[in-house]
Amino acid sequence: MELIITEKNNAARRIADILSDGGASTERDAGVNVYKWGGKRCVGLSGHVVGVDFPEEYSDWRDVEPAELVHADVTKTATKEDIVTVLQRLAERADDVVIATDYDREGELIGKEAYELVREVNEDAPIKRVRFSSITENEVKTAFADPADLDFDLAAAGEARQTIDLVWGAALTRFLSLSARQTGGDFISVGRVQTPTLKLIVDKEREIEAFEPDDYWELFADLAKDDTAFEAQYFYLDEDGNEAERVWNESDAEDAFDVLRDAASAVVESVNRRTRTDDPPAPFNTTQYIRAASSLGYAAGRAMSIAEDLYTAGYITYPRTDNTVYPDDLDPAELLDTLSANPHFGDDAEALLDADDITPTEGDEETTDHPPIHPTEDVPARGDLSEDEWEVYELVVRRFFATVADPARWEHLRVVADCESVSLKANGRRLLEEGYHAVYPYFGTDENHVPAVEEGDTLAVTDARIEAKQTQPPRRYGQSRLIETMESLGVGTKSTRHNTIEKLYDRGYIEDDPPKPTRLAMAVVEAAEEYADMLVSEEMTAELEADMAAIASGEKTYDEVTQESRDLLDRIFDSLGESREEVGEHLRESLKADKTLGPCPDCGETLLVRKSRQGSFFVGCDGYPDCEFTLPLPDTGEPVVLDAECDDHGLHEVKMLAGRNTFVHGCPLCRAEEADDAEEPVLGPCPECGTEHGGELRIKTLRNGNRLVGCSRYPDCEYSLPLPRHGDIEITDEACDEHGLPKLVVHDEGEEPWDLGCPICNFAEYQERQQSRGLEALDGVGAKTAEKLEAAGVSSVGDLADVEPEALADEVDGVSADRVREWQAKAD
Repeated sequence: MELIITEKNNAARRIADILSDGGASTERDAGVNVYKWGGKRCVGLSGHVVGVDFPEEYSDWRDVEPAELVHADVTKTATKEDIVTVLQRLAERADDVVIATDYDREGELIGKEAYELVREVNEDAPIKRVRFSSITENEVKTAFADPADLDFDLAAAGEARQTIDLVWGAALTRFLSLSARQTGGDFISVGRVQTPTLKLIVDKEREIEAFEPDDYWELFADLAKDDTAFEAQYFYLDEDGNEAERVWNESDAEDAFDVLRDAASAVVESVNRRTRTDDPPAPFNTTQYIRAASSLGYAAGRAMSIAEDLYTAGYITYPRTDNTVYPDDLDPAELLDTLSANPHFGDDAEALLDADDITPTEGDEETTDHPPIHPTEDVPARGDLSEDEWEVYELVVRRFFATVADPARWEHLRVVADCESVSLKANGRRLLEEGYHAVYPYFGTDENHVPAVEEGDTLAVTDARIEAKQTQPPRRYGQSRLIETMESLGVGTKSTRHNTIEKLYDRGYIEDDPPKPTRLAMAVVEAAEEYADMLVSEEMTAELEADMAAIASGEKTYDEVTQESRDLLDRIFDSLGESREEVGEHLRESLKADKTLGPCPDCGETLLVRKSRQGSFFVGCDGYPDCEFTLPLPDTGEPVVLDAECDDHGLHEVKMLAGRNTFVHGCPLCRAEEADDAEEPVLGPCPECGTEHGGELRIKTLRNGNRLVGCSRYPDCEYSLPLPRHGDIEITDEACDEHGLPKLVVHDEGEEPWDLGCPICNFAEYQERQQSRGLEALDGVGAKTAEKLEAAGVSSVGDLADVEPEALADEVDGVSADRVREWQAKAD
């Protein structure tokens, strides 16, 4: 029997389908899918099924000094025991084994883990490795026809990263968390790549905070020839002889404006025409793909998640690549011909095929592991993909189109005119040949019309304007620009950079997009800079990345690089250990600052956002237990303290982060007082206790800002129905025939009135609708994806809410666990 091992279940299913020509069947073994045909079996892992950790004696944070972890042994244990059991059960009977994990450093390490698991139970079976860059019939069958050996050097590079990141992350995280007395779920996370990345964000924020704006003025005039007007801008030559438009002296600006405002005409001094070639872009590598996807509104992590789903489904090549040069075996004409059969891309592909020469562009980076990201010969129909998947797929297709298209050509026209010794200029541009823009509409092609004029022409001055402006602070890094900066500095890899940013969000170090550092982030970076600057050094991180690349090329060994990293970490602990109390105090103060709302109205101490043992958030006094003043917070989302302050109470406002349902709660004391003063209009008898105990249904506003219809006998009767948080609720004269309650209408500013109707009927309809809604009602679920989900036993939104994301991702081809979680959040 031949055993084939892939990285994930959905890859196993697709590869089995390709190799069996659609004849593979599925059997379940301990909850794991095994695909079989003839004498072959194919099983998918779930990424890493073996994890690295420290021995059990190092697990208690309070009994082990963090510095002890630096030289502690690292052990490997099974993290997905069911998969390991099935894999080894199959391996015992295998005559041959083929490892078909993704071809990159991480995939090679996962392949090595599978190799070792096989060898534990079968010492004799030959183990081969196949590599491919897209899961298509052609590539998969070609790879299996010519297997190679596992690259143990490449796997060792991945293993070194795993070990180094564990040791650095665990040791430093424990040190800072214990120093700040911040343990449990709110520990302070630190990482070898994470912290230098955080410093980039913090440094940019410091630039913004230190920025002091300067005033300047710009002047414009409308010039006209034969009733055709165009805008020209005032300019002058600065002390270096360069053209400048910003006037830094107000009196100089006013003098020039007086001339323009009073002038009737200007004389053309020069006219310059030139054409410019606009070359098509290079093929997509990972960083440039993320940058392009961000222009469509996709965060880096989401962009990569979609790309990975498209890769697993066989529609695009492997999305983790540095390469910007297509390989010699890619025939652009053949791929264009395949894409021409798709009605959405057919016309553009045909037009490109008509060219005399189809030569793709090339970027600066050429590697041999994976090609640039491009579509494969397996072309999906529009209905096969969700809206997001299709938008990203089209981006990849059109980038490929652009790389084989002709350059564009622009005509630029520059006109300089004199208006009583005041100089004006106008720059026009016109697209002469659309070139690649015809197939890649993601770059701007705006034109600026300037009429044909000649030297010596007299133009009418029809209007003059002066605009007072200020210089602006530098912009925060957008996620794609941050990844580009990380790449340029050698921080992280193409496979890890977007995950690093996600971790910073998850740990509460950054918020918003573009990412802004929290006070905790500033404190962690400040502490590292003062007491252990190597921790935030991008040079140190880049050097370790280079060392791991040296392992992959055989120039260094796993032991050499991991030992060097431990020695470096020793030096960091030497610096930190002398200042433990100072570091802890600094972090504690900063943690408090991030949660500070303002003065307690009862005792004058500080009100802080706190977390209860049950995990809910509330506002409590720092003077506890002497002062027990508290305020509730909404039960949805995670609170973030805003800069804005309440005029009445001097407290900072609070925003609740809850994905797409994020909202500003405002001043918690205002919300509580509004609830205390709110009327509770009676709607009718409580259906549970009204007859027996006289309970009444009332519209209640809770102190945490929630609204509901609840029984007046609460807590003896807990009957309640939810109401919208926002908007004025109108109680109409129309009553529900079934329940006798008045119908409600919600009036929210800027929105159409919402006819809520009877609250009992409305809630029942809502529950029924949620449970029975078709999957396509969810944004991001297309017809084909819904079909795949239904085949896995998920046929409604109600079903989706109950599944385990990882398990469903393993079942459904082209769907990741992150996607499932997003759908579940939308369903909720």
